Amino acid sequence: MLFLEQEKRNFVTNRRLGSSLAIVAGAINVAAFMEFGYYCANMTGNASALALNLQQRKPAEGLHTLELGCCFVLGAIVCTFLVNIGRRRHWRVVYAVSILLEAVMLATLGVVDALGLFTRGSFIPALTLCFLMGLQNATVTRISGSVVRTTHITGMLTDLGMEIADWFDLWRRHVSSEHLLSIRQRLWLHLQIIFCFVGGGIAGAFAYHAWPAYFLFIVAILLAACAISSIIANSDSLFSEE
Repeated sequence: MLFLEQEKRNFVTNRRLGSSLAIVAGAINVAAFMEFGYYCANMTGNASALALNLQQRKPAEGLHTLELGCCFVLGAIVCTFLVNIGRRRHWRVVYAVSILLEAVMLATLGVVDALGLFTRGSFIPALTLCFLMGLQNATVTRISGSVVRTTHITGMLTDLGMEIADWFDLWRRHVSSEHLLSIRQRLWLHLQIIFCFVGGGIAGAFAYHAWPAYFLFIVAILLAACAISSIIANSDSLFSEE
């Protein structure tokens, strides 16, 4: 899932990767809101919250939402630098490393939080989660050639609407079986990622409510398993130039 890039990928690999990471993004997004009152994957909502806080003369809260957006962008920047370096050096493992980095940082955040090293009301965990969501979304966007985004549900719903319109339009005219299959696959891809994000949010809400101290470790293990399994499955050609 984390080796083939852009045009080399197919419907199945994009669906598996997008669905897996959408579950993670949905779970973290809900848990962040439960803990901090802010979404770490929903930058549209945070941008609106920034405007609302400024209108209500709450500069401190407005600054928090601005910081969240900046950390999300920073995560995307770090991912892009990492991927660009990996491409130049023909490191096919670079995408798996990016997801593994996310897992390690989540686990580290969990350890620091469990040890009580953050001061009460610290905003650092929320900023870190936003950084990781930016990192994850950029990783999936780059590897899929902008076909898949795991945190941008607004865009996915827009794509879903367009695919539904194209699908209905097919009833009025004759098209090739290949084109029909392409429309159906894209429709299913967007539907599945959206449902996985919502499902991940539901699971994350229950899991965080039941095991708040272990939540980040559970998510980190899932991400690490995804990255490491991809590395092992492609261990014979990690650094090939193809």
